[in-house]
Amino acid sequence: MKEITRQNYMQRTLNYISAFWKENHQFFAILFCIVFFKSAIADLSSISGASMLPTLLDGDKVWVNKLAYDVKIPFTEISLTKLADPKRGDIVILDSKMAKKRLIKRIIGIPGDTIYMQNNALVINDVPVDYDVLLRENNSTIVEEHLPNKTHQARLSQRFVNRSSRSYGPNIVPDDKYFVLGDNRDNSADSRIYSFVPREEIIGRSSSVVFSLDGENYYLPRTERFLTGLD
Repeated sequence: MKEITRQNYMQRTLNYISAFWKENHQFFAILFCIVFFKSAIADLSSISGASMLPTLLDGDKVWVNKLAYDVKIPFTEISLTKLADPKRGDIVILDSKMAKKRLIKRIIGIPGDTIYMQNNALVINDVPVDYDVLLRENNSTIVEEHLPNKTHQARLSQRFVNRSSRSYGPNIVPDDKYFVLGDNRDNSADSRIYSFVPREEIIGRSSSVVFSLDGENYYLPRTERFLTGLD
């Protein structure tokens, strides 16, 4: 009798699972496609903090192209094939093991580069980087930084800050690693603290803001930042 009862219970369970799957298999298929897409192809990443000012604002949601450099096995850091090399000036999303969190920074040095900083002035491969002052406001200066083959804006503080973070090197970027900085040079934890970034920790590249919410204004949307490109 007990054996019959157990068999009936198992049969009812299997019938329930079968009915549940028939009723919901389309939902699970769509869910799998979404998770696969976010893991291997593209995703949105939220910006929290001020380390990439003035390029990125707290509350920005940026598009992450995960196929920018490699095709990876979903949910892993294992590369199946290399599509391109990260370039100097790219804005990249990192899964940093040193920081134990996800970071978004700008690539300043690529493998083989010699990086030197003196009071926030960059020297790459013995060539000083040119700067143009765009704006001075609120104890900060917005400059245009002319990297080789790339120009973008950066923010420098006019307040008293830890001067040691303004100087670095000279150091040579090792093979398969990258030197990254935040655009907000005096308020960024980057390669000056966490050292060089291994290529396999680079999740993808961002080239646009999808939308933005202003946390200081009741999280209202910043409409002027919708679908804006990033330099």
